[in-house]
This record gives sequence, C-alpha cells and structure tokens, in this order.
Amino acid sequence: MKKLELSGLAAFVAIANERSFRRAAARLGVTPPTLSHTMRELEEQVGLRLLNRTTRNVSPTEAGEHLLARLAPAFTDIDAALESLNTFRDQPRGLVRINASRSAIELVLLPHLGRLARDCPGITLEVVAQEGFANIVELGFDAGIRLGEDLHNDMRAVRVSPDLRLAIVATPEYFQCHGKPDTPSDLLNHRCIGWRKISSGELYKWEFRQGDKVLSVAVNSPLILDDGRLMLQAALENVGIAFAIENEAAEHLATGRLERVLADWCPSFPGFYLYYPNRRNHPVALTTVIDMLRFPG
Repeated sequence: MKKLELSGLAAFVAIANERSFRRAAARLGVTPPTLSHTMRELEEQVGLRLLNRTTRNVSPTEAGEHLLARLAPAFTDIDAALESLNTFRDQPRGLVRINASRSAIELVLLPHLGRLARDCPGITLEVVAQEGFANIVELGFDAGIRLGEDLHNDMRAVRVSPDLRLAIVATPEYFQCHGKPDTPSDLLNHRCIGWRKISSGELYKWEFRQGDKVLSVAVNSPLILDDGRLMLQAALENVGIAFAIENEAAEHLATGRLERVLADWCPSFPGFYLYYPNRRNHPVALTTVIDMLRFPG
C-alpha cells in the first residue's frame, strides 16, 4: 500500500471517530486544511464519498461506515503494536490528552507538571480546560479529571486528590454592610453569586450538612456564572457571597481579602478523580501519568 493511501486511511479513521476535522487534526498533529486535502484525495482514489460534511457536523456515509468497521480494528492493532515498543525504551513516549476542569488543573495537574517534564521527557501532555462532565471517548481524550460525584460507572477511576471542602466567602466590606449569615437559610437575605451547571444547565442549589441535618438553599443571585474561579473574583469585587473550593480561596482568606462563614455547615466531600475508559490495555504513557497523579491516601 502506498504511503499516501495509508495516511489517507488514518485520516479517515480519525475524522470518523472524532466527528470533527479540528479534533482529528489535533489528534494527528496536522492542520485542518492539510487533513481536508488528504481526505479529498482519498475519496478521489476510492471513487466514493466517505464523509458527509456540513458547517457544523461531520459523519460517515453508508460507504464510510462500512469502511470504518473494517479499518478500525486494523488501526487498533497497529496502535497496539507501536505501543508495545515502549517495553524496549528506558522512558515511555507518546501523547496523553487530558480533559479537566480549571480547578482540577490548578489543584491536581499543575503541581506535578515539573516532575513529569523532568522524569518523563518522552511524554507530551495536552490539557484542555472544560467545565462540566466531558465524554472523553467521544471527544478523543485519553482521560478526564472531575469530582468523584460527577463520574460515570462505565469508567475506571483513580483518586488524585484528598477530600475537599467548600468555603462560603465574601469580602469584609460586604459583611460590614450586610451582616454575616448564621445559618444557611440566612443566605436567602443576602446577595449570593449563582453557579449554573454546564452539563445539565441546572442552577445549583447550595448544599449544606451539619451532622444529620442536610439543607439545600436556592439562593438569590444578582450574578450567575459557570466558572468557580470567576465566582471567586466576583466575590472579591463585592458582588456578594460566593462558594469556592477551600484550597482556591485559601490565599484570599489568609490575606484577609475574604472572610469565611458557615464553616461548620461545610463538611469534606470526595475530591478529584482521574477517569479513563474501562479497557484491557492502555498506553504506557497514560499509565505513567496515572501513577504519577495517583493520590497516596
């Protein structure tokens, strides 16, 4: 088989799996225009249209589905054969793509990046920040990092952080003007910064627990955001009361820019987990990253 034909088939498999020229190009390490040109040449060679293209979607034609069903196992075997060569190397090599929330990137990934670069120079780590749960298989990622409560049962999960706590915070100036809430229900009389879940579109009800008491409060929100870091910044600008992961608010609490309330209503909860497909074999580079991020507790 000519090299051009093999590269064209690899391009087709990537596009058909990713349902996107842009994501397939990123996966193959080429530009979208180059990938589009390669795909057109393949379709000219076989004399059939293999992909349906619109401005928003890419999907295989009937002929494309037939070809993909035959090619996908073959390329899986090729990838496995190439991956097996890692056993002959002193250092693992390869690209590992991770999808994670911004909080997970800052609290879990960033502290390990220096050691990964030093100890595993053959591994290229690509990290994409995305709030809300991500279907890593559909999006073409090797793994994702989310809070334990957001995981799906069809994935393997490895704990990569200790338990976390939420902090209910606002500036001293805000509390001086509006007073401090003594109970979660008191938040109904305050300006609270709302959070909308990206995955479901639901406006989050603030959850509290103290012993056997569990409360869910639909706060009044003059501002609704979908990013925890932006909520924290809004609190610093005196918009109102925000909730944040304790670790992210720690610096502002230490300097006195923010003050904390209702701490006795905010118990710890399961932290971040790295999740990945439940398959038998995984690339050595991914296994290396998992072992490095694994929380020892």
